[in-house]
Parts: sequence; structure tokens; C-alpha cells
Amino acid sequence: MEPKTRRQFMTAASLAALADQVIAQTSSASATGLPTRLLGRTGQRVSIICLGGWHIGAVKDDREAIRIMHAAIGEGVNFFDNAWDYHDGHSEEIMGKALAMDGRRNKVFLMTKNCERDYKGSMKDLEESLRRLKTDHLDLWQFHEMVYDNDPDWVFEKGGIKAALEAQKAGKVRYIGFTGHKDPRIHLKMLAKPHPWDTAQMPINVLDAHYRSFQKEVVPVCLKKNVGVIGMKGLAGGYPDGRIPSKAGVSVDECYRFCLSLPIASQVVGINSMEQLKQDVALARSFQPMPDSERNALLSRVKDVAGDGRHELFKSTKVFDGPHHRKQHDFDTAVAAD
Repeated sequence: MEPKTRRQFMTAASLAALADQVIAQTSSASATGLPTRLLGRTGQRVSIICLGGWHIGAVKDDREAIRIMHAAIGEGVNFFDNAWDYHDGHSEEIMGKALAMDGRRNKVFLMTKNCERDYKGSMKDLEESLRRLKTDHLDLWQFHEMVYDNDPDWVFEKGGIKAALEAQKAGKVRYIGFTGHKDPRIHLKMLAKPHPWDTAQMPINVLDAHYRSFQKEVVPVCLKKNVGVIGMKGLAGGYPDGRIPSKAGVSVDECYRFCLSLPIASQVVGINSMEQLKQDVALARSFQPMPDSERNALLSRVKDVAGDGRHELFKSTKVFDGPHHRKQHDFDTAVAAD
């Protein structure tokens, strides 16, 4: 037993060192406006908060959405998130307009997502995203919503990965990753596929530690493989200020500080007003990692309401599965939100 125990200790120590390294690589905000971290094997530095594409597409006034994005870039947010199916392409269209103004595209690490699994559909997705985003290349293209058990197989069997590699070779895509919000098992299956993923996007929040935990099961594998981790659902969605602040009594600042204290490159945040932008920028600039004692106390506070997925409905139900992906798998598209 002793050699095994020693190996386990060494593995844990190695993972802890890798995690500490990610945090230690956080740059000062002085030069870039916001702290940045390395995005895994890409070697690219991205701001520790990433402007979420879904929320910016929900801003009712397009001019205001553009103003928010321009202000975000001015404050140092250099990582923008999007996806083909956010508001039926509107999120990409309005982001494309914002980035086409005054050379701002060159100031942003731009990511969008591919909703298809097959070769032909993926190529069509790519060309439409490039057109809407008004750019000739994507910095990061991620396979969207790996939420059903056979999604990883479909990406390889139906030709999606072939399309991504061809797009990369053609210079239309720099880096390739994937996303998902359902179950760590599916992420682990994707990470085990014969492809060196550049990034993986996943739920990262204080409740996740107690239920289908991506931070416990997936992040360590990403660290070993040097895959850049992008966090999302830091507030668990569902309400204007998130389910976690509303239902679990954890403040927005505590939520995001917890997320950023984990070995992730960046946390996607929903910004749909100038006020939210100012709050998130201030939080990122003042970020200090949580000491173990504070983190453990926070985890203890939420344990009773976290262990059954009642506030992470994107894991425990199909409510947050995109209609496009439900159709792919012949699931009912009329699932009502909580």
C-alpha cells in the first residue's frame, strides 16, 4: 500500500503545482487594463474575464450593445465569446459590427462555436460565423454543447473534427476546443479522443464542487494535458443576478472570486449593461486568490443546497440544452425553463 500511497501523494502534489502555476502566471492589470492568464497550450494571454456572447446579444438596443463592447475593449477585456445559435446569429452579427469599427478586431481574441457534428454542417457553420463576425479568421473555434453521451463520438465519426482541422490548415481557425455543461464524463470522453485540444469550456462555480464536479474531475485532466480551461455559469444563471446569489446566498463578488481562484484561464461573464461591465472590471482588477480557509468555508456554506443539482439546472435537467442540439438527438424542444 505504501508505494501506491506515495504515488497518489506525488500525483496530487504535481497537480497542485500545475494549478498553482496557472494562478501564478496571472499578469498585473497595469499594462493591459485587466489581469491576464495564459490560455493553455496556445500561449496566448487572455483577460481573466471573457465577455459572454449570449448576454451581449440580449441587449435590446444594438447601439448600446456596441457601446458596451467598445468600452469593454477599452477597459482591457480582450477575450470575446460567442456561438452560432445565440439569438439565431444576432449575437455574432452585432459583435461583428462592433469589432469591424476602427480596427478593434485586432484587439480581441475572438471565439465562437460550431453547433454541428458533421463535416458539411461544420463547414457551413464556419463560413456563416465568419460572415456575421466580419472577420477572415477565428482565434478559437469550439464544438458547442457536448451534452449528450454520443456527442464526442459524432464529432469524430461524422467528420466535424476533419472540418476543424481543414479550417485550421487554411488559416480560418487558429485553435480548436469544445464546450459542454452537462456531465464531467462527457468532457473526459472528449479529452480522451485522439486530438490535442487547445481549450475546454465548462461550468465553474462554487456549487459545482459538490455535484457532477468539473473542477474536481475535468480540470485536473486539462492541467495534465495543458488544455486551457474556460469557465462559465459562474452564477448558475436563471435570474438577473444568477441563481447562486438569489438562492444560495453567495454574493456575486464571492462567486467570481471563487471561480478565478481556480486554475482556469478565463471566466465567461454575462454583461448586458455598462453597470455590469464596470462591476465585473472592478472585480477582475481587484482580484486576490481566496485562501484555502475562506474557500473551504464557502464550500461548506453551500453544501446542503449544492449536492442535488437543484440550482445547476444545466446539469440536472434539459432546460438549458439548446434547441438545435435537442433536435440533433430527437429530443423534445419544448422543455420549459424553471
